[in-house]
Amino acid sequence: MSKKERQQQLLHIIAGNPFVTDRELTRQLKVSIQTIRLDRMELGIPELRERMKQMAEHSYDQVRSLPADEVIGDIVDLQLDKSGISIFEIREDHVFSRNGIARGHYVFAQANSLAVAVINDEIALTASADIRFVRMVLLGEKCIAKAQVRSLAGRGGKAEVDVFTYVGEELVFQGHFIVYRSANEEYSEGGNRSVDRH
Repeated sequence: MSKKERQQQLLHIIAGNPFVTDRELTRQLKVSIQTIRLDRMELGIPELRERMKQMAEHSYDQVRSLPADEVIGDIVDLQLDKSGISIFEIREDHVFSRNGIARGHYVFAQANSLAVAVINDEIALTASADIRFVRMVLLGEKCIAKAQVRSLAGRGGKAEVDVFTYVGEELVFQGHFIVYRSANEEYSEGGNRSVDRH
């Protein structure tokens, strides 16, 4: 394909997935990494880290259902009761030391916390989860979790949230979460009644 066609394709791919890496672009467009970097520079498209930073700086809704620092991964987009995106990089302390494979509970925790974070309520608790690990995740890979609220009930009801986690374009995890939502302040995030123990 011509340079112009390749650059149009590059723009299209990044518009569809702003988290795509240069390496993934080389595979999709079948050119060298230097060519991808030159094309990005010519088109004024920043590298992945800068794109992520720009997305994080855009205004998005604030998490209400749990403290933001309890969300596993970095939220880069959040529209309460609609959708959300978080990114979680697998580091040394997230993997089995023998083989560099991520421990499943970290991948689940990213998806679960995003499913709770997307709910527009002071209290949101996971009631159940139907999950599937599609493939193992490895040290150094970036998990991009995308949550979509499928249905909402009124106060004291339940919400259904689907979460799909990708590494690049490849699906690695999927979950369907039922989340209790309530305005009742007497429950803590862990699901226990807050009791004065003094």
